[in-house]
Amino acid sequence: MTHLSSRMSRVGASPTAAISDTLRRLSAQGHDVINLGEGELDFATPPHVCEAGIAAIRAGATKYTAVSGTAALKAAIARKFLRDNDLTYPPEQIIAGAGAKQLIFNALLATIDAGDEVLVPAPYWVSYPDMVRLAGGEPVIVATSPRTGWKLTPQDLAAHLTPRTKWVILNSPNNPTGAVYTRAELAALAGVLVGHDALIMADDIYEHMIHEGTFIAPASAMPDLFERILTINGVSKGYSMTGWRLGFAAGPLWLIRAMDTLQSQSTSNASTISQAAAIAALDGDMAFVAGWRARLRARRDLLIGAIDDIAGLSCDVPPGSFYVFADCRGLFGTVAPDGARLETDGDVAAFLVRDAHIGVVPGSAFGTAGYLRLAYAIDDQLLGQAIARLKTSLGKLTPALAAG
Repeated sequence: MTHLSSRMSRVGASPTAAISDTLRRLSAQGHDVINLGEGELDFATPPHVCEAGIAAIRAGATKYTAVSGTAALKAAIARKFLRDNDLTYPPEQIIAGAGAKQLIFNALLATIDAGDEVLVPAPYWVSYPDMVRLAGGEPVIVATSPRTGWKLTPQDLAAHLTPRTKWVILNSPNNPTGAVYTRAELAALAGVLVGHDALIMADDIYEHMIHEGTFIAPASAMPDLFERILTINGVSKGYSMTGWRLGFAAGPLWLIRAMDTLQSQSTSNASTISQAAAIAALDGDMAFVAGWRARLRARRDLLIGAIDDIAGLSCDVPPGSFYVFADCRGLFGTVAPDGARLETDGDVAAFLVRDAHIGVVPGSAFGTAGYLRLAYAIDDQLLGQAIARLKTSLGKLTPALAAG
């Protein structure tokens, strides 16, 4: 008899976390590893944010708060939405949690019944489909392509909507492609959704990571659907606060109340200290972001230039986030020095771990085989070393005929 529930057979561990774990093991064995697979900025959390967390500890703000967050934090979140996105939410329509990931899961768990479908444009963040499955629903993967800038089109949206569609997930800027939806593109999607009762989940976590174009919140671009949109955001990416575990969401009152109930029976409130730090982040001067973006753009351009020089790899220029989604199908059929033949993106990623001690994430983890996601939010010197290793290792590959 197995002691695990049947739902565990429908999900696996996060591929990005698994790659990071593999690299940590290699590092512990004494290998010099470089991780291009983790979605985390190398920049330090801004000092004024850290000081706010320290001040909270010293002031004794270390006790339980309301499940959905302190009144002060929710007021800061409301100010952020109004200032940055022209969105108005009262405090009771806002909730904070232990990262945006928890809030996405809570929203799905609060709304999905067996047989419900969730439309997930691919490439997608690795956790969306498994969270849908854990909630009892069925992820419906809608493929996008470089031809449309890796963005969902109204035609593809309409073709996949059914009476069972409970949610449509929109992630802009996108992980892993960096795609950024324009206001007109979001309005066109709204034109399809207005005739359907599906909920819209807007994952805006990379809002501040824009290199070209302008960020537009779906809740702002789709005013007729405002009461059906849950906006997910947080401080992990824009403020380099991944470890603080503080996300927030705003949406219809009935849904926020349900998410509050679920959270009250699981984690309760987010870290009180992190809440205080998040207030400082949301209300503080964001002049530092311009400098961060400039450094990220330089890294992106360096990596893209290197990819252009490597036979078998190619990529478009991503306008947002801090990833390059590189086409590696030109490497399929090549043979590694150890005799292994590379036939999939997983094979290429495994070879890079084995030969170069570099971690990248295969595109199949994001629902789009034949690609690699490379994160460039690492120290400049490390990125340079990673590029050199990429060129050296991939230069060892030989065509199958030559190898035979």
